[in-house]
Amino acid sequence: MIDNHSLAMELPEFKERIHEMKTGNNHFAKLFDAYHAVDKDIQRFESEAEVTSDEHLEELKKQRLHLKDQLYAMLTSA
Repeated sequence: MIDNHSLAMELPEFKERIHEMKTGNNHFAKLFDAYHAVDKDIQRFESEAEVTSDEHLEELKKQRLHLKDQLYAMLTSA
C-alpha cells in the first residue's frame, strides 16, 4: 500500500490555510505544485509503475521533505 502524502493529508489542521495560500500567494502555489509533482513521482516509483534506483528515490523523498518544511514555515508564519 502506498502512503498518501498530499499536503492536505500531511497537514490536515492547515487545510483551509493551504487553500488560501494557494490562491493568494504565488510563491506558495509554486512550492505546492513542486511538492505534489515530487510526491507523484515518488508514488509512481513506489508502486513499481516505473523503476528507479534507491538513491534516486531517497533523493526525491528528501526533496519532498524540504518542500514540506518550506510550505509548513509559510503556513505557520503570519
